[in-house]
Amino acid sequence: MKQLIETIVKPIVDFPEDVRVNVSEEDQRVTYHLSVNKIDMGKVIGKQGRVAKAIRTVVYAAGASEQKKLFLEIGE
Repeated sequence: MKQLIETIVKPIVDFPEDVRVNVSEEDQRVTYHLSVNKIDMGKVIGKQGRVAKAIRTVVYAAGASEQKKLFLEIGE
C-alpha cells in the first residue's frame, strides 16, 4: 500500500524525492502518513480537496480486502 501511495503521488509533485509515507498500525486501524514538500501541498490536495479525495478513494479501494480500517493523512 505504501508503494501504491508513492506511485500515485510522485508524478503529481515537483519534488518527488521529498515524498514520504510512514505507517502506524493499531488494533483494527492502519494509518498512512503522507508527507510532501511544502511547495507541493497544493498539488496533492487540489482544488477543494479533489485530488486528495481521489487518492484516498484509490487507497481505500485497494485496501478493502484487508480486515483493518485504512486512513490516509496528508501533511508536510
